[in-house]
Amino acid sequence: MTNRLRPIVVAVVLAVAVALAAAYAMGRHQPAARPAVGATAVTSTRAAAGPSPKPGPGQGGVCRTRLPSQAQDTIALIAKGGPFPYRSDGIVFDNREGRLPKQPGAYYHEYTVVTPGAGDRGARRIVTGGAGEEYWTQDHYASFQLVDPRC
Repeated sequence: MTNRLRPIVVAVVLAVAVALAAAYAMGRHQPAARPAVGATAVTSTRAAAGPSPKPGPGQGGVCRTRLPSQAQDTIALIAKGGPFPYRSDGIVFDNREGRLPKQPGAYYHEYTVVTPGAGDRGARRIVTGGAGEEYWTQDHYASFQLVDPRC
């Protein structure tokens, strides 16, 4: 490589590295803290935005300890920031179905919950919200349950 090209190549490599780091950071939004959240099922086709009622466990939500072990493993990986088993883990969940409370932009992110025996990613996911809430779906977004971390 000639001395004239070296600074150009270095600048291009640095620009690509910065762009990739920024894209990675935007796609991996992790809440700093996980506030306690009441258990509430979110299964309607249009859930209302804003704070939800906080019924106790067994009234529509799901206790974290009652989730399958693979879902608990996924939640632990989310708390650690990875590494995740699938390349698409951590991508923005757009809530196109409208089954979660309406939020702006890249508020929700989805993570695969491994399904034993499945030849693909399967239908199970944990979807996280920007305020630290976690939602469980075992039917590929047809319904969600708010995960209660207190039990």
